[in-house]
Amino acid sequence: MKQLTIDPAASGLPTRNHTGTKTFPEAKTTRVHPSNAKEEDTNATLYFIGTATTLLEWEGIRILTDPNFLHAGDHVHLGPGVSATRQTNPAIDIEELPRVDAVLLSHYHEDHFDRLAEDKLKRDLPIITTPHAHSCLTAKGEESFTSVHALDFFESLQMSFIHSAEQATSSKRPSIKVTGMPGKHVPPGPLAVANDILKAVPPTNGWMVELGYSDSSSQFENCYRIYISGDTLMIDELKEIPERYRGQNIDLMLIHLGGTTIPGPSMPLLMVTMDAKQGIQLMELINPDVTIPIHYDDYDVFMSPLNDFKKAVLEAGWSDKVVYLDRKDQFKFNVRQGKGGSAETSADSGLLGEQLGTQAVG
Repeated sequence: MKQLTIDPAASGLPTRNHTGTKTFPEAKTTRVHPSNAKEEDTNATLYFIGTATTLLEWEGIRILTDPNFLHAGDHVHLGPGVSATRQTNPAIDIEELPRVDAVLLSHYHEDHFDRLAEDKLKRDLPIITTPHAHSCLTAKGEESFTSVHALDFFESLQMSFIHSAEQATSSKRPSIKVTGMPGKHVPPGPLAVANDILKAVPPTNGWMVELGYSDSSSQFENCYRIYISGDTLMIDELKEIPERYRGQNIDLMLIHLGGTTIPGPSMPLLMVTMDAKQGIQLMELINPDVTIPIHYDDYDVFMSPLNDFKKAVLEAGWSDKVVYLDRKDQFKFNVRQGKGGSAETSADSGLLGEQLGTQAVG
């Protein structure tokens, strides 16, 4: 398993020309799920920015997913002769991001890593992504990103975080284990073969993100497990996920929906992300405690709006297993502290995050 050690106090703000102190974004609405914890007992937050862009905070650690900060009316390139227009604005602008310790990038597509991210993110910001995206991000000459870590399907990387000299010598410290999960934008068959030759649509990953603690030998103890589907269709390879995690609970699933069509809904020749029907199939397969849909209405190539998924969830009788977030909403949850885990309380963790945010720009 690959290893990466990060000191959040040294991470700083994520863009090259960031100015001013930026705290964690204020949410419009806070959601919790009764099967996990009451809001006052939570110690982790997922903030929805838009498309597949979220900001995760736990133990003073911040992870950004699929940075897409274009505004309504802006265009992205999705393949030869295929473009899309953004319909919404992100909850915050890229310059309003707080300190970020690492980025999870599911694939190198402009609606997941747009030109603002390409131009403005610091070159040394750690990015965990696909082998294809790694080759793209590190081949830009003087503009190359310098801390890119590639994971193929079922390869893992463990991020260990040092908050202080005291924690660096403690028996347990916060860690996040990231494992690449299967994903395919293009369904199996002749189109997939053609795409492999033409390289029109890039390879994509899902992720299993495990929040927990590690000891001095880097032995990892999971305390909360998040599956992020990435831009995939319902493919046979996904069936391996519940087999590999048999007997291990998946607490949360972030599912990319929208039924993205190429070249677009007016000419739906090819669907490259899950629609509502496939989303329900994935819920049945993965069986997470909670599902949060993302990536569902931000571009004009989405054919299956969120209401389709809401209707399908209602018909399946799973309304108590889904939490819906709009842009600028947050989901708060509790990461269970395991044996020998940090004795830090939720309040201490929040204070630590504030201290790190101040240190990063001080």
